[in-house]
Amino acid sequence: QVQLVESGGGFVQPGGSLRLSCAASTTISSIYTMGWYRQAPGKQRELVATRTTTGQTNYADSVKGRFTISRDNAKNTVYLQMNSLKPEDTAVYYCYGQRLSPTIVYWGQGTQVTVSS
Repeated sequence: QVQLVESGGGFVQPGGSLRLSCAASTTISSIYTMGWYRQAPGKQRELVATRTTTGQTNYADSVKGRFTISRDNAKNTVYLQMNSLKPEDTAVYYCYGQRLSPTIVYWGQGTQVTVSS
């Protein structure tokens, strides 16, 4: 069973930055899509950003230009650099991975990000 472990969450003031990390227990080059979702209180989980092994990225409109996703295959880690944070970015952030053929989805336990003055 693949495990995804997030770290890097915390409390930050508006306009600040955080970098989330997701360490996988397996070689991430074998996981086609990796990325981040988030869930705010009372809301559904939503996509934040994904990146495939081929380098294709997908970002939520609300984070474009502020967040950057990257993958380090040597460290089996996926990162989410979050800049210019806003209070509406407050949520639990979950690491996500999806293999193809067969399709298998993995989730981390989540890390809390709170943006507040």
